Amino acid sequence: MNVTNTSLVLLISACNLAWAAESSVELAPLTVEGALEQPSGILLDEPIKTGSRLGLTARETPASVSVADRAIIEERGAKDTQDVINSMTGVNASANPGYGGYVSYRGFTAGQITQLYNGIGMSYSSATRPVDAWIYDRVELIGGPATFLYGAGAVGGSINYITKLANREEQAVQGRLRYGSYDSSELALGVNQALSTDADPKHFARFDISRTGGNGYMDRNERESTSMAFSILSDLTPDLSHTLALEYQEDQEDSPYWGSPLLKPVGDTMKIDKDRRFENYNVADGRYEQRVHWLRSILDYQINDSTSLQNTLYHYDAQRDYRNLENYTYNADNSLVSRSAALLQRHDQQVDGNRFELRHDNQLFGLFSQWSAGLDYSINQQRLHPNSKFNSSPYDTVDPDHFDPGSFSDIPGVNVGLQKQRKHEVTTLAGFAENRLELTERLSLLTGLRYDHLDMEVTNYGSVTPTSPAFFERTWEPLTGRAGLVYELTPAANVYVQYSTAADPPAGSLASATYSQVGLYDLTTGEQWEVGSKLDFLDGRGSATVALYEIVRRDFTVKDSNNPNLTVQAGQQTSRGIELAGKLQVTSKLLAEANYAYVNAEYDEFNEAVNGVSVSREGNTPTNVPDSVANAWLTYDIDPAWKAGVDARYVDSVFADNANTLKAPSYTLYGAFARYQVDEHTAVTGRVRNLTDELYAKQAYGSLYYMGAPRTFEVAVDTQF
Repeated sequence: MNVTNTSLVLLISACNLAWAAESSVELAPLTVEGALEQPSGILLDEPIKTGSRLGLTARETPASVSVADRAIIEERGAKDTQDVINSMTGVNASANPGYGGYVSYRGFTAGQITQLYNGIGMSYSSATRPVDAWIYDRVELIGGPATFLYGAGAVGGSINYITKLANREEQAVQGRLRYGSYDSSELALGVNQALSTDADPKHFARFDISRTGGNGYMDRNERESTSMAFSILSDLTPDLSHTLALEYQEDQEDSPYWGSPLLKPVGDTMKIDKDRRFENYNVADGRYEQRVHWLRSILDYQINDSTSLQNTLYHYDAQRDYRNLENYTYNADNSLVSRSAALLQRHDQQVDGNRFELRHDNQLFGLFSQWSAGLDYSINQQRLHPNSKFNSSPYDTVDPDHFDPGSFSDIPGVNVGLQKQRKHEVTTLAGFAENRLELTERLSLLTGLRYDHLDMEVTNYGSVTPTSPAFFERTWEPLTGRAGLVYELTPAANVYVQYSTAADPPAGSLASATYSQVGLYDLTTGEQWEVGSKLDFLDGRGSATVALYEIVRRDFTVKDSNNPNLTVQAGQQTSRGIELAGKLQVTSKLLAEANYAYVNAEYDEFNEAVNGVSVSREGNTPTNVPDSVANAWLTYDIDPAWKAGVDARYVDSVFADNANTLKAPSYTLYGAFARYQVDEHTAVTGRVRNLTDELYAKQAYGSLYYMGAPRTFEVAVDTQF
């Protein structure tokens, strides 16, 4: 494995410090028990929702599972969902406007990673932009194929964002006020209360709202966001309850930053002009807007001690608007910048569905057995209204040191308004079943199976061509599954092995795929083998997980080697890797945590058209896939009122093109925080991110370098009653 020195330093330094301190400190058992109550990134014994429908813990699940609960989200100061998942093992995420919630994990990217909201997917990557973290209770990640749980997609993994809901246990009012660099701000409120003062209340309500904003670290880039979640839990009978949940999210971003042009001549390593680091070449009235509505009706019925059912009726409605000038290149001597790629677009998407799940525990052949089965029905509709101007000629050429960004309305060809182009409708009817069978006191078998009937209809309102017909329809019927064994070596340690399969679109996503992407093709297939272990050690002061895997994705579309103007379904990619995560309570005051992932991802077969000629990319690495990703944290309780910590994140270099001739360099980010507990209700936290002011690319594509945030400072006040 070609692991860089920097990534090793992050992990080894944390481990060496932990073991050095351990060798010199004798811990009292009572003190250790108190320390273990601190937030930790290794949660093995809490029920999870993403890896199984059986309510299993991470330890019982034969798969790599990462969980960030509410305590971890707050401890690490995550501002949005992207911050949360970037702390998880092996994940590298970014969110430039054109790629939404872009994720790289286990060698796969974008639509090959399923992102779910309370177990519901939208089958469209632009619908997964980061959301303010305040309204979420937890985020869960499962590695590898999960089609057998959530339907077509997820060859690389699945991320599930789980919203806070009204509950019976917590009666609280929470608030946060945060302000930082570039006028970054957050004002948030959360309330969970019973709706009566009776000794045995039957109705409970929760309301969470977060308002964030900022001027942005790029010139003229301002953003405002509102996220709201409201739910009512009603105990209709002792065995029957109903939850009504509503969510609303709104984003408004002025003059979105799309990336920085590369300096000429362009070598094998991407370079930008540091003196123009914060320059934004979008038009002055560039715009991104998003409005999202969620409605869920959740019915839970406990039939008896061993049988329960849940029915979830859901509605999703979103509208996304883009108005931008998106591509920029330097001239030969880097004195002028040409701007091109004007795009005016609207996405209208609605998803309506119902999911029914039945849980049952019983004896099977004298062995304890847990069952889950159900039906899933949904209709995913999207209407696309694009008006773009992509050609070889730039719209204008400007002096990067002194220029008027101009107005989108002045760009010819796109200022005539929106034009309805396509309507997509994907209807899904699925049946699924899952079982856990305790073969012995130590050995359990977990199996799962899902059948999907997918019907896709696309209506084209634009020009009709052989590759863009007025109407086409496709039907697919994938059958996917998982089988895994978990063996308990001791009550604190186990090993597991699993095999799982996946099916996903050959190109694009079903909610927006064109005829040329899916009209003639079957779904791609994927399979994974994974082995791993989850364990506690040193009397529970430490926990660790390890996973080794191989994923093969077959039959995605590639250029025909005999005719580069045609595509065939023949591509193949293989990813092999290892993931490690661990924590150690070094002393009663010092907690060390780290995770590390290495992946060797390459194309076994992939052809690309270059100037009309088909060129093989066999052996190359997919774009924006780092070989190594590592995170490390050290947290120290100075005294009952003061806490401080440092963190580090390393991301390996990535390729920006399929030819692997253009590379964005690796980077390491450092951070630090200090927290003062004013009283039992209120805490004040100061935090610095990117401590060394590293200049780095969060994503690289073509000739653009999408920069991450510079060094920033912030102060937050959190209170709870």
